[in-house]
Amino acid sequence: SGWLFWRITACGRRSGDSKRQVIFFILCVCVCQSGAESLRYSLAEEMERDSFVANIAKDLGVSPSQLAARKARVVSEGNEQLFRLNQNTGVLTAKESLDREEICPRTDTCTLVFKVFFENPFQLIRGEVEVLDVNDNSPVFPEKEMVLEILETAPPGSRFPLESAQDKDVGSNGLQNYSLGANSHFSLALETRQDGLKYVELVLQRQLDREEQRELNLLLTATDGGSPPRSGTAQVRIVVVDANDNTPVFRQEVYAVRLPENSPPQQLLVRVAAADPDEGSYGKVRYAFTQTSERSRQLFELNPATGEIRVAGNLDFEEAKTHNMVVKATDGGGLSAHCKVQVEVLDVNDNAPEVALASLTASVPEDAPPRTVVALFSVRDRDSGDNGRTECSIDGDLPFSLTPTFDNYYELRTNEALDRERTAEYNITITAMDWGTTRLSSRESIFVQVSDVNDNPPEFTQEVYTMSVTENSSPMLRIGSVNATDADAGKNARVNYALVRQEGKEQPDVSVNSENGDVYILRPLDYEEVRAFEVTVRAADGGSPPLSAQAVLRVVVRDENDNAPVVLHPPPDSSAAAGELVPRWARAGYLVAKVVAVDADAGQNAWLSYELAKATEPGLFRVGLHSGEVRTARAVAERDAARQRLVVLVRDRGQPPRSATATLGVALVDGFSDAHVRVSEEAPAAEPDGPLTLYLIASLACVSALFLATAVAAVAVKVRRARRSGAESLPTFPKAATESNAGSLPRSYVYDVCFAAGTVNSEFRFLRPLFPCLPAGLPPGPGEQRSSVCSQEAANLGEEGD
Repeated sequence: SGWLFWRITACGRRSGDSKRQVIFFILCVCVCQSGAESLRYSLAEEMERDSFVANIAKDLGVSPSQLAARKARVVSEGNEQLFRLNQNTGVLTAKESLDREEICPRTDTCTLVFKVFFENPFQLIRGEVEVLDVNDNSPVFPEKEMVLEILETAPPGSRFPLESAQDKDVGSNGLQNYSLGANSHFSLALETRQDGLKYVELVLQRQLDREEQRELNLLLTATDGGSPPRSGTAQVRIVVVDANDNTPVFRQEVYAVRLPENSPPQQLLVRVAAADPDEGSYGKVRYAFTQTSERSRQLFELNPATGEIRVAGNLDFEEAKTHNMVVKATDGGGLSAHCKVQVEVLDVNDNAPEVALASLTASVPEDAPPRTVVALFSVRDRDSGDNGRTECSIDGDLPFSLTPTFDNYYELRTNEALDRERTAEYNITITAMDWGTTRLSSRESIFVQVSDVNDNPPEFTQEVYTMSVTENSSPMLRIGSVNATDADAGKNARVNYALVRQEGKEQPDVSVNSENGDVYILRPLDYEEVRAFEVTVRAADGGSPPLSAQAVLRVVVRDENDNAPVVLHPPPDSSAAAGELVPRWARAGYLVAKVVAVDADAGQNAWLSYELAKATEPGLFRVGLHSGEVRTARAVAERDAARQRLVVLVRDRGQPPRSATATLGVALVDGFSDAHVRVSEEAPAAEPDGPLTLYLIASLACVSALFLATAVAAVAVKVRRARRSGAESLPTFPKAATESNAGSLPRSYVYDVCFAAGTVNSEFRFLRPLFPCLPAGLPPGPGEQRSSVCSQEAANLGEEGD
């Protein structure tokens, strides 16, 4: 790399190109691998932004795609990042234009250290970039005019130190030579001190003569070694004074002082003293700095009258370990002497360690194995010795540990398997402490997030969910919900619900919302068909592979009052022969009949009660509220009609209640042993407001008009019937009849029951029923022929009785 630099510099000198061209061509890259993984490059200062430094991918023998895949990046030491790595090309460039004098002041070599970090797996490569000096600074004198008072008696060969020019460049670009304008009295002597700094002295060649020339003005030129060279000038004014034969003399030629860097301002450093045996103004000495850097002049101040040197600024061991100053003592006659002051700055533990995070994994999966690298960081202490020696620790009891690697770098690793459900994130505080007498420390917090892994199945809040629904409910009615929780996060905690199909079984009557677990019925349910059923619900998370759990869903169907009571006895379609006979001597509580009914519903909806809704004689009968037994409420009286009709209302306790009716025909008889019984059944009494009542009233009017005409015939018939056994009509109901508009039977049916004479105590003999006889006044119909037959049968029965 040095040969290449020399060749480019030589070409720049021969061509005589401008400074900008030399800077452009002086860019050279030297890749020297020091050790297994170390890169070295060089770059000229003042290059433009994003200037090419090196092709790291090529030098490391990796492709740009590998750089991107392994997330390669460059980190510079210190707080400022000076370089940028393009992962797509592998080219290392400077982020900004570099100024060597600003980055590395007062140093001959300016080396910038950087680290190349790779991930997957972690790898660190050290690199150095040497910033090459460019001749961009001209020599500058502290003062544009220097005044020297020289005795005219000064012998030839006398030397007079001049203020040295300062050049911020280094090496060949630094200060190289001085030149003096043409004159007949003085020449220049260029000297080099032990620390490498060059200084110039004015040498008297020919003795001065104040009477001949009182002052001399000389032009002093300082030139650097750049190409093209730069220069700076200063005027040297020589004042020839009268003879002063004694010069000041310092007690010591060198003053060596050691001073801690934390010395406060105005602390006395040293007192220099020079003696002059002359009298008057020639013996009065004043002190001043000469050949001293600007930085030293800022840090120290010199009392010109006493020679005391005190601290004026803040000393920093890390900035400069030594300071060299020259003190000039001048008497009133212009004679001067010089001494050197050497200050050694002692290190004090005044810098706390600095923690710089180089790499951090955004999140760590909870199933990561122990010893997984989470972060990489460096610790730097600007102090030296034990003050710069550091150690790191983690605050608290956390499942992490620190592993030192090299060059003050540490790896943050896991100690054990992590559990996100127990701790989802860690705030790790790293404490870096030095080994100074007064130990200083600093802290850096690293936030580590644990990413979720699907390691927890969903859990139902209940093993068995019991829900109820009323029968006949509308489809898609929500009857409840199941709930399962998952301790994981994200999609691993997203629970979906589904019913578990069982082979050989029909599709269940419910469905489950896959997102929120709401349960809906698919179709109306019938309590009388199914009272309860069970299905299995599965909850599965969104992990890969998914985890699941199961719970039992029991659906209980609630009964609804949707069935009316059904009368079993008496049957609704019973014939007229189903009537009940009650003797007239029956007392109160006599059991007439029992109404039996059932309800297909359950519970309160099936609890039945019985009540008498309608009766020919309302006070004669009563019905048991819960038994349905029809009993006489009082003793039967002679005034009670022979034919009684009862309507029993059967009602359940549902809301709203449902009911049914049972109709009973009851015949009141005097006894069961009369000779002949003529059973005639007239039409049941119609409703008071029914149309049949109107027909009966009209019929009665007609009968009244014909009463007188038929009185004789009626008496004759009465006498004839008197000789026969009395007849008493027994009310029965037909097996089936068509209802009229009024809700009653449209016509009457008559049955005759006959008893033989003289057989009062004999058994009851039921004769076959006769065809119904139509009463007078009703329109003729099919029953007219049957009426004649009925009369004929009655006559035959009468003859048999005789």
